Amino acid sequence: MSASARDLPLLLLAAAAEVADVIHAGVVAAGFTDVRPTHGFAFVRMAPDGATVGEIAEHLEVTKQAASQLVEELVRKGYAERNPHPHDSRARLITLTERGWACTRAADAAMVEFTRRWEAVLGADGVVGVRDALAEVVTPGRVRPAAW
Repeated sequence: MSASARDLPLLLLAAAAEVADVIHAGVVAAGFTDVRPTHGFAFVRMAPDGATVGEIAEHLEVTKQAASQLVEELVRKGYAERNPHPHDSRARLITLTERGWACTRAADAAMVEFTRRWEAVLGADGVVGVRDALAEVVTPGRVRPAAW
């Protein structure tokens, strides 16, 4: 391994933190001042078709109790709602409300802005190169807070 590549993991963690910060700032700027970044990671799992508390817990790598508390908070704030599960009468399907979808759209707009910032520095081809290189080594769909 080259000496210049040794800090790659730290740079990737810094990039992930920057992405989370930019998205959160965009969501807050859009008026969603009562959400935290963890909420956004839960939204990712709930979209597009909903998820059970257990699925949200697994996605976030937290206990079902912690996920249940998070869901309760999101329901109370109007971002999510509990619905009957179409295939399991014992489970509830947690889905985004219109307010939750609006917050998600604000996050999407912030992601576009983040990409534009990188394009201003790296150029469009540079950003595509970074994206393609990461796609070779990163498991898609693992959008959740980093855990140690």
